[in-house]
Amino acid sequence: MKSPARVLLAGVATVATVGALVGCSAAADGGDSSDGKVELRVATFPPGADAAAYEAFATQEKQFEKEHPNIDIIGVEYEWEGPTFAVQLAGGSLPDVFTVPFTDSKTLLENGQLMDVTAEMKDLGYQDSFNPIILDGVTGDDGKIYGFPRQAYAMGLHYNRDLFEQAGLDPDQPPTTWDEVREYAKKIHDATGKAGYAQMAINNTGGWQLTAQTVARGGRTQTDNQDGTATSTIDNDATKATLQFLHDLKWEDDSFGSKVDLDWGTINQEFAAGNIGMYTSGSDVYTALVRDFGLDPDVYGLGVVPIEGDDPGTLGGGDIAVISPTVDDPTKEAAVEWIDWYYMQKLMDEDAAVQDAKALADSDQAVGTPVLPVLSRELYEESLTWIEPYINVPRDQMKPFTDNIWDQTPVGEAKKSTQEVYALLDTVVQTVLTDQNADIDALLAQAQTDAQALLDE
Repeated sequence: MKSPARVLLAGVATVATVGALVGCSAAADGGDSSDGKVELRVATFPPGADAAAYEAFATQEKQFEKEHPNIDIIGVEYEWEGPTFAVQLAGGSLPDVFTVPFTDSKTLLENGQLMDVTAEMKDLGYQDSFNPIILDGVTGDDGKIYGFPRQAYAMGLHYNRDLFEQAGLDPDQPPTTWDEVREYAKKIHDATGKAGYAQMAINNTGGWQLTAQTVARGGRTQTDNQDGTATSTIDNDATKATLQFLHDLKWEDDSFGSKVDLDWGTINQEFAAGNIGMYTSGSDVYTALVRDFGLDPDVYGLGVVPIEGDDPGTLGGGDIAVISPTVDDPTKEAAVEWIDWYYMQKLMDEDAAVQDAKALADSDQAVGTPVLPVLSRELYEESLTWIEPYINVPRDQMKPFTDNIWDQTPVGEAKKSTQEVYALLDTVVQTVLTDQNADIDALLAQAQTDAQALLDE
């Protein structure tokens, strides 16, 4: 059994659009409002989240403001996207408090784009609570801490139980090898006409998922040289096997489906609509599938990503809650209060965990979605007993994941130029999915050369 203490948090390549939350009017820069309160603009949900999600947030907002009457919370729609995030950050249009994936944390630290929270982390007593490896992801070269790790996940295989049944497959027994994934995908497509398997391919998510499958097959796409440099290792047998797998699904089996330009949001939308039999993504995506995309919980299933090869693992991920470096001292103080209350206390305090779970459950929001703990497995499992009366996700349909994930070795995403390399690999994935005669060997050789150039910048 592998310990989650080995998880290296990294990020998902999801998205970054920002706009005012319906019904709220945000001050341009946060800070003091006319009634003397500190206005704090905080990230909430991606555009399209259902009304119940906002009801749950409104409940939590009222609870927080009752305990902190000097702070006025202004919710702001937010979803992180690799290609546009830097523009949003540079333009000052992000909230005062937002989240970023671990893949971006080192770059943001190097660019001075995160707020130092070392003293606040120490005062709250959290510094010694985190896995040191996780805390390293938000620690700068100066030894200071620049964010609060708030959640983690492992990669999972998400599948549609209804499509499984239509194809004569047992929905309680998802595939456990990549050969079985291919076999099941063809059966689903032949029986239903739907995509038996699909994969993200644009907005950095193609590179993300290509990397995830490389790791699952025992390969790695980058080697950290432990001296500030890194070596690209994209051109390996595991990455080649992944691309050949995608090629065969698309061009030999016709089970991939017609959509080859999906990203995190659109693949979730297609899956929730019942158009995809299986795909891989973070284990925590169930919450967004139900909240933002209208998934019927009865059709959902979750298993572990198949692993094979000499050194396989499951790609880990997660994100951190951070504060804009441009806020003034009162806003920073309010931001720390919010992060502590909204994100952190429920991880280690029973009363806070129960209050959070009750607010979510009362608004029909997901409670109990499988994650990997940022602290310890023991505390995480204890927290599940705290909130047991409020758990409303179909955990029985997730047992293929929850029963087996601890037996897989978590592997963190590469730290250097992560999103830039993912963007480069998007093109490789798209070429394989759009050109039946794509030369995979040549694509990988060129990608490795191009990635090394990025790493050497």
